[in-house]
Amino acid sequence: MSDIFAIPVRGSLTANRPLDGLTWLRVGGPADWLFLPADEADLAQFLAALDPAVPVFPMGVGSNLIVRDGGIRAVVIRLGRGFNGIEIDGDRVTAGSAALDAHVARKAAEAGLDLTFLRTIPGSIGGAVRMNAGCYGQYVADRLESIRVILRDGTPQVLAAEALNLRYRQSDLPEGAVVVAATFRAPSGDPATLEARMAEQLAKRDATQPTKDRTAGSTFRNPAGFSSTGQADDTHELKAWAVIDAAGMRGAVRGGAQMSPMHPNFLVNTGGASAADLEGLGEEVRKRVFQNSGISLEWEIMRVGEQVTPQN
Repeated sequence: MSDIFAIPVRGSLTANRPLDGLTWLRVGGPADWLFLPADEADLAQFLAALDPAVPVFPMGVGSNLIVRDGGIRAVVIRLGRGFNGIEIDGDRVTAGSAALDAHVARKAAEAGLDLTFLRTIPGSIGGAVRMNAGCYGQYVADRLESIRVILRDGTPQVLAAEALNLRYRQSDLPEGAVVVAATFRAPSGDPATLEARMAEQLAKRDATQPTKDRTAGSTFRNPAGFSSTGQADDTHELKAWAVIDAAGMRGAVRGGAQMSPMHPNFLVNTGGASAADLEGLGEEVRKRVFQNSGISLEWEIMRVGEQVTPQN
């Protein structure tokens, strides 16, 4: 892929770039290429010129991501300062993909708009859209109006929220598309009341979650519940932490990885963990939970890249 360097860019394009410093868990091998576009035009021009056979991986702030130790065989696209603007027009809030969820919630509250559910969600708006992030009974799907993307061939496009098939921690985005901005419609509220609500949410989070540790947010999705007829439904009232705790995996350790003693659905890098340690411990948790309760936990943390083959 050496001819990638021939593509003119105004941003930064780096070969064989380690990614461990770009994820909250501080693990991961190198990307074949890391591209930090200057703005939407730079991104669109790059994608239009890039060989369609070359895979791309859009990456946010790495808050909900394990990059495996072998790295990623792709062009990793990370959006930065050119994509973190926040604009308010009436009851609409348009935020760039790199804008932090917490910043969007605060800016909206200052304008008397209620996006307070975003305040305690780690990461940036692009990831929140992709994962239909939610908290306190509200999800991105409840407030999202549309998104702006750059398609894999470099074409800009606006997609209505309905086109994304948003559901619990999932969405359907076009393959290779990079989300560059999202527009929300928010109900009005008193700024002081909204600020107080966010302060309360933060205090609750800090009292129950290991916010000072090296984590990537919730490790597993809450399992689907069961209706009175015994059929699986989508209530998710059953919590992942509870079934992990019941399986005896609170505080479990593998290498430098640990399931948090404070909140057992948080995977922690206690120092020096490899991606293999973290993912391996997560798989052990899944195995033990299934043995104990028959519930098959699904990863909420995205895991990407190649494993390192052990040397004989």
